[in-house]
Amino acid sequence: MKYQKAGSTNLQIPPIVFGGNVFGWTADKKRSFELMDEILDMGFNMIDTADVYSRWADGNSGGESELIIGEYMKDRGNRNKITLATKVGSSMQQGGNKDISEKHILKAVEDSLQRLQTDHIDLYFTHWDDDQTPIEETLGAYQKLIDQGKVRYIGASNLSSSRLIASLKAAEREDLPKYEVFQPEYSLIEREKFEGDIQKICENYNLGVTSYFSLASGFLTGKYASEKDIKGTGREPFLKDYFDDRGKQILQTLEEVAEQYEVSQAAVALRWIMQRPGITAPIASATKSGHLQAFREAVSLELDEESMRQLTEASSKKSTVA
Repeated sequence: MKYQKAGSTNLQIPPIVFGGNVFGWTADKKRSFELMDEILDMGFNMIDTADVYSRWADGNSGGESELIIGEYMKDRGNRNKITLATKVGSSMQQGGNKDISEKHILKAVEDSLQRLQTDHIDLYFTHWDDDQTPIEETLGAYQKLIDQGKVRYIGASNLSSSRLIASLKAAEREDLPKYEVFQPEYSLIEREKFEGDIQKICENYNLGVTSYFSLASGFLTGKYASEKDIKGTGREPFLKDYFDDRGKQILQTLEEVAEQYEVSQAAVALRWIMQRPGITAPIASATKSGHLQAFREAVSLELDEESMRQLTEASSKKSTVA
């Protein structure tokens, strides 16, 4: 299995990063342990989570994913085998304000370390921008954590292109830590949040890129054929806008390419991202062992030029669908 170096770090990123957002939400503790055992056995050693996961679920308050990962690593004694990424900046209260002030970061990291039962985080992300905290204050807080050995490297997610470039320039100018990895939403259904300015910045500054919502909340797996399939479910808010002509064309093309290669649509959707310029690895979640088959298929698959063209054309906003 081929790993890629993340930016100018010595972190080796597997071809797919496992998304821990499901832990304590759609995967209970027992299932989460089983999934982590299996992905490590398969060779995928990076887990991506956040302090806020999964506050949105009924009865949750945030921190559930980190707690489960921490209990897992303690039970298995395998912290040294896992590259661990988590995030700070989302409010732990419904409707609360995002916060990347020094005060919040220094408190939040201690909470995360306690839940994760570890003394360090390999990759610590600014989850969301608060548009109020000076960039130098945020990066200065990360400098303290790096100096203390609590964080190895930092990354950013969901920053605008202007704030990302300003952060990278401030790091150079003030000799502060540089974001080494960027995490955008990116998939066949959502391309504009990465392609363009953000992609150019990542290339110019040698940032690794790990994309989230790589399967568009399950839409690209082909599991949902129409809006009727998601009516009244938790998926409805995420997927209801995808069932337009463009979305249907993407699903049709995915199905055709998947049949050609005799693999799942999820594998093709992941592989398309893996072969796109500037991408280090997509992030993908799973709630059942069977879902991990798509991971196996994606890493052993190589889409030819024509298949890539068909998928890229079908997912283009400029594509006209009759």
